[in-house]
Amino acid sequence: MKLLFDANLSRRIVPLLADLFPESSHIGWVGLAGETPDAEIWEFARQREFTIVTADADFLRLSELHGSPPRVIRLERMDYSTEIAADLIRRYAVAIAEFDRSARSVLILRRN
Repeated sequence: MKLLFDANLSRRIVPLLADLFPESSHIGWVGLAGETPDAEIWEFARQREFTIVTADADFLRLSELHGSPPRVIRLERMDYSTEIAADLIRRYAVAIAEFDRSARSVLILRRN
C-alpha cells in the first residue's frame, strides 16, 4: 500500500513509516505543495494508486462525492506530534492492511 501524506502532515512522517509503507510519499515531494487544489491531489493519488493520509476533512468530502479510488485515511483530532502520528499509523497497520482489501473508501484513525 502506498500512502500519500497531505500538507497538513510533516514530511518527516514518511521515513518514520518507510519500513511498513516503502512506496509512500508526501505531496511536497511530488510537486503538489503550496496552493494545489485538493481535487488535483485527489486525481494524482487516483492515477498513481496512492491512499491519501490527511488530518483534515476536505478529502472525506471528495470521497463522499466520487467514491474510491483513492482511499482516504484521516487522522482525527491531529493535535499531536509527527512521531505520535507515526506510532498511531503503526498501531493500526493491520487495520490499514484490511482497509486496503476492503470495499470501504475512508478509514478514520483516532488517538486514544
